[in-house]
Amino acid sequence: QVQLVESGGGLVQPGGSLRLSCVASGSIFSINNMGWYRQVPGKERELVARIFDGGTANYADSVKGRFTISRDNVKNTVYLQMNSLKPEDTAVYYCKIVASDDGMTYVWYWGQGTQVTVSS
Repeated sequence: QVQLVESGGGLVQPGGSLRLSCVASGSIFSINNMGWYRQVPGKERELVARIFDGGTANYADSVKGRFTISRDNVKNTVYLQMNSLKPEDTAVYYCKIVASDDGMTYVWYWGQGTQVTVSS
């Protein structure tokens, strides 16, 4: 079993920055891709950014140039640096990873979510 613990959410003014972290622990042999998603009430959860084990990353068009995803493979941690935040970035942000405990079978895991509110 794998557990994900997210941190770093909060209230920030427009134009401000936040850094989200997600630490994975438990029975982990390897992690394929790691990503951040977000959801607002009444809407589907959407991809914000994801990063693959080779370092390749992709982003939603709405956050390109403002958000940066990174990972620390030693610490099994993924980060999301969010700059130039806008009110429309307000959402619950969820970490998602694809991990394996044997190197053969990979399973998706979700974090519990962390609230990000951008407001003056």
